[in-house]
Formats: sequence, structure tokens, C-alpha cells
Amino acid sequence: MNLSDPDYKAWLRELKSKIRSVQLKAAVAVNSALIEFYWELGKMIDEKHTGYGNQFLDRLSKDLKAEFPEMKGLSYRNLAFCRQFYQFYSSSILQQPVAEFIQQAVGQIPWGHNILIFSKSADVNEANFYLNQTLENNWSRDVLALQIKSHLYERQGKAITNFRHTLPTPQSELAEQTLKDPYIFEFLTLAGPYKEKDIENQLVAHVTKFLLELGKGFAFLGQQYHLEVAGNDYYLDLLFYHTKLKCHVVIELKNTRFIPEYAGKLNRSGAPVLFVSSG
Repeated sequence: MNLSDPDYKAWLRELKSKIRSVQLKAAVAVNSALIEFYWELGKMIDEKHTGYGNQFLDRLSKDLKAEFPEMKGLSYRNLAFCRQFYQFYSSSILQQPVAEFIQQAVGQIPWGHNILIFSKSADVNEANFYLNQTLENNWSRDVLALQIKSHLYERQGKAITNFRHTLPTPQSELAEQTLKDPYIFEFLTLAGPYKEKDIENQLVAHVTKFLLELGKGFAFLGQQYHLEVAGNDYYLDLLFYHTKLKCHVVIELKNTRFIPEYAGKLNRSGAPVLFVSSG
């Protein structure tokens, strides 16, 4: 068998796509279980907290971490978020079972996204808007935070649509963050070092904010945007589309000093390229 045969390459691309899809489905299933656990935890804390003083969460956190030292979600701060999560939504889901509520958008996005939404939204309608928009647009946490900060809900006329029941695309930043969410790993008590791209995340946050603040026209298409050229996979650090200029804008992030060959590689695409270097 010739491994350079077009039929094999097509089959390999299909297999890669299936693996990414299965990985994402598994991650979303675990994420939903984690969110449901945080709901039950928040409910139990809220019911028990009334009879104790202000030191309740601190004592509870220490007791739980002593028993489950590898679980990140048992910190004082996260226990408080679990309680807030339950309090925020509890009055609005009386019409449906909790499991059904979790299976919707709330359970399809990482816990960090959820914290941003219920802690920054004035009411459930606003939260529903950001949940729905996060799924529709595959927003990363940084982009979600920026949209909330810029009051997108008010600017969009508070138009609420129904929850989507589809998974995020496997190549999207939302999918990547769901797959790598440390809360999921530690919920499953998986140990090991998790490399954080601190420099890249900071660059992404600032560059994305900068372009979106330039005014109307910039549409954020994704981070690590997947392209397939001649059977090879390529990933663009940031990809925007300018609706007025009708062109794509590619942003390449480097954590080293800029060298001319970086420009040569991407300038062949014909799209405007912005290089951001931390060196």
C-alpha cells in the first residue's frame, strides 16, 4: 500500500476528524457531569450554610481538600461560586428537571465560562444570551469576557434565542478549552503537569481586545483556526474577517524575537498579517 496515495490521505483526514469529535463528546459528557456536581454541591451548601457562621466555607474547603487533595474545585473560592451558581439559576428552572437544564448550554461550556456568565449577568435572561452566543460563536473565555465587558447584551437588543443542542466544532477555541479544562482533569483525579500558555494567552487577550475596539467591521473567527492545504493541517493563531474591507486578517503570535522568515511564510496567503512578538 502506498501511504502517499490520495485515498489513504482522505481516509486519514476522516479518521482524524472522527477522533477529535469523539474526544470532544467525551469531554463535554465529563463537563456536564462536573457542572451537575457543582449544582448539587451548591445546593447542599446553600441549604446548610444558613445554620453556620461566616467560617463555614473555609472549614468545609479545608475538610474536603484533606480528603480529596487533587481536586481543584474544592477551594473556598470555588465553593462560593458553586453556591452562587445554584442561587442564580435555581428559581428559573422550576419548570424542568435539573439534569435537563444541565444538558443544555450550561453543561456544554467549561466551568470557567459559566462562572463569568452567572457572576457578571444581571439576570437569567442575560445569562441565557451569553450562554447561547458562546455556543453559537465558539467563544474562548477571553472573548466571552470581552463581550460581557462591552455590554453586548444591551447592544444586541436583548434578543434571546433558544439553546442550541449541538456541540462546539472540534477545532474551535471553546472545544480546546473544554478538552483542556483543569477542573475536568482534577474532577477525574488525573494527576500530572498541565502546561499553561501564559504568554500566548496574554497576547491573545490584548490583541483580540485591541482589534475589536478598533470599531465595527472586525469579526473574530477563531484562535488556532484550522486550515487544511494539500492534505496538511495548519493552525492560524488568530483569524479575523473585516466585513467592510471584505478580507481576512491573520495574526501570528510568537514568544520569541521576530525574524523576517515569519512574514514570508504567511504573506503568501494574500491576507493582511499582523505579527505579535513577546521577544
